[in-house]
Formats: sequence, C-alpha cells, structure tokens
Amino acid sequence: MASLQLPTRGKSGGTQTRTTKAVILVGGPSRGTRFPPLSLDVPKPLFEVAGHPIIEHCFAAITRLPEIREVFIVGYYDESVFRDFIKDCSRSHPNISLRYLREYQALGTAGGLYHFRDAILKGRPDRFFVLNADVCCSFPLEQMLRLFEEKDAEAVILGTRVPNDSATNFGCIVSDAHSKRVLHYVEKPESHISNLINCGVYLFATEAIFPSIKSAMKRRADRPRLVSYPSSDALDRTYLPQDADDEDGEKTEVIRLEQDILSDLADSRQFYVLETKDFWRQIKTAGSAVPATALYLLKAFQQQSDELAKPSATILPPVFIHPTAHVDPSAKLGPNVSIGPRATIGAGVRIKEAIVLEGAEIRHDACILYAIIGWSSRVGAWARVEGTPTPVREHSTSVVKNGVKVQSITILGKECVVGDEVRVQNCVCLPYKELKRDVANEVIM
Repeated sequence: MASLQLPTRGKSGGTQTRTTKAVILVGGPSRGTRFPPLSLDVPKPLFEVAGHPIIEHCFAAITRLPEIREVFIVGYYDESVFRDFIKDCSRSHPNISLRYLREYQALGTAGGLYHFRDAILKGRPDRFFVLNADVCCSFPLEQMLRLFEEKDAEAVILGTRVPNDSATNFGCIVSDAHSKRVLHYVEKPESHISNLINCGVYLFATEAIFPSIKSAMKRRADRPRLVSYPSSDALDRTYLPQDADDEDGEKTEVIRLEQDILSDLADSRQFYVLETKDFWRQIKTAGSAVPATALYLLKAFQQQSDELAKPSATILPPVFIHPTAHVDPSAKLGPNVSIGPRATIGAGVRIKEAIVLEGAEIRHDACILYAIIGWSSRVGAWARVEGTPTPVREHSTSVVKNGVKVQSITILGKECVVGDEVRVQNCVCLPYKELKRDVANEVIM
C-alpha cells in the first residue's frame, strides 16, 4: 500500500511531495533473557501492559499521524508470532499497511533497517520513524515531525531527563539548548556527560541514515580484526558467522544505531533532539511491566479514556478491567491495576499496583500488591502476594533485601498456585509451581 503524499515546500521554494513511513523494532527471542518467566509463554512485544500488548501502544501512536500509511515490524521472531496481531490491526486500521519483516538472524537495530532498505525505500519516502518496541512513553511523533521540518533536519531523536546517577545506564545526548542540535552522543558512557538520554524513538531522513549505516559497515569491515577470545555472551551479541554475506557482497555483522551510528550522525549531520517532559521508561525486565502499566493507565485517565473502570468506593483510579473479567463488588482495586480477560476476583480482595493476567483466579480476601499474577494462576483465600513499592519514575525494578538484590515486583508465572493464607514476598516463581508455605526473596525454580 502506498504512503500518503503530502505537498510541502522544498529547499528551492518549489512544491514537492513528502512521504513518511514507520518501523517498529521488536528484537527476537534470544534477547528476552531479562523478561522471564513471562516471556516463556508470550513474546515480550505481545505481553499486555495496561490491557494492550506492548507493541500495540507503539502502533497506536503511529496511527495518530494520518500521513503514515505503511508500517513495518522488524525482528527475528518466527513469522507466526505477529500474525494475529497484524490481522487485528489490519481490521481496525484498513488504511494502513502493516507487515512483518523477519531478519534471518540478529542484525542489530541498524543492521535490520539496512537489510530491509529496499522495502522501506519503496515508493521513495523522504523520512521514516523508528520506534523500539520495549519503550513506554507518550510517543510525541507529531512534535518530532514538526521539529524535523522546522530545522530541515536529517535526524531527530526523542530525549528525556533522568537523575544524574542513572544517566550512564543509557545513551547520553549533549545538545545545544537553544537550537536543539545534537552535538555529541555516547552510548552508556563511563563517566557523566549529560542527563539527557536517548528514548529509543527516532525520525530519519532516508537520504541520510542509509549512507551512514553503509559507511559504518565499511568501517567495521576495514577495521583490522584482533585475535581474542570473547565470552560466549559477547560472541552472541557482536559476532556473526563469517559466511553470512549481504547482497552487496559485504560481510554481515551486528550494526547498532546506538553504538555505531548516532555518534557519527552528531558529528556530521543535521541531527536534533526533541526533549519530552512526559513520562518515559524502558520495559526491559518483567517487573518493569508494572510501573509501565501505571504510566499508561495514568495517561489514559488524564485523557478520560472510556476503557478504564469508573471510579467508585471500591475502584481507586486508574484501573483497567477487561470486559470478560469477573470482579466481586466488594473487592477493592487500584490505583494502577490491570485485570485481564476471564480473570476472577473474589469477595474482599485487595489489589494495588498489579497486573492480573488472563484466566487468573484471586480467591476471597487475598491481597495482591506490586505483583504480576500469571495466566491461569490461582491465589488462595487470605493469601498475600506482594512486592516492594518503588517510585513509578524509578528506572530500576530491583531492591536490596538482607544484602541480596531481588526483584521489587513479585511475579508468578503461568499456572502457579499459592495456597490459602500463604505469603509470597519479593519472589519470582517459574510456571506450574505450587507454593504451600510462606516464601520471601527467592527465585522459585
């Protein structure tokens, strides 16, 4: 399906047509090492946050820009993974072409774009958005597009401010405060350079980004290879088989936007940053789905979304309850609670800052705090499943208990059973386990 063409004024003063596409980067199954036990049953991009799959929040933001008529999902999951999601999106947005482009192996955030450049460049679009699927934010794409056009930019990155002590965990941006031009970019610097960080959302001019990726690949190919013995983890992430050739005859290696491209763009291109004052966080670990749900629910509540449950004596907003779920009128829910399809919430139950997934049953008078209850799991009467409260804007989901780092969110995998009157605190429980005694600060295998 062709992209919608909008007439705009070009550099020479004449009228030209400009087209825009979008790409959502989803990675692949081997990268989900920090998302178990939830990723054991559902791929991370399809895990439901605030009642919708993570990837659907990205797609919904893209659909708010009427000029985007073609969207690609790029990753190395099996084609069947996104089939139903694409069908649902095609039904709800028939005017948008949504396709999955599968990498034959992990190529990196830039390598995947370059590998599928022919599909992206078909119809000669002038620019395209790139969204990392594991990001939770309000996706101010329209503001990015406006800045892109105002500055006649070649690239725009979404940035946000974080506390100085956590900035080095992210890609850091040094920018001109007046012009918003990116002067310097470093991915996870060893020392503090800026508290303005990369949000993982970009807008690229096609004529700028693909030559930049190509030159990075050439630099990588020309670099003398050092004989070394990296760890198996480094091998997985950095090296690919030597016989994997690009169609141009180039050796294929992992090329990443963050490590290999953005710093060069800052040195040589019209590269600008849009600083968002709205919420942002990564959805890296399973536990981070709870604060991400809180942020999306709060945004929906501010926008007076019809999807949310109506506030009452037993509903402390914001709360999402799936229409097929059954909640006893005496149960007290909220704030920041998401109840999935066909879940059953019994009498006198208290749920706060939690996600209850499809088919789960919470029996009478149980208490669920700062937790994720897995698919078809059962929590017994008077049981207590709880994590530790952390600020919703805090970027870590771990806490130190008795000198040991543990997850702040308690997570029950699929079809777990918690017995009556059992207390589970700061634990991660793998699927199909039955807990008959109190347990704290453990990973239950």
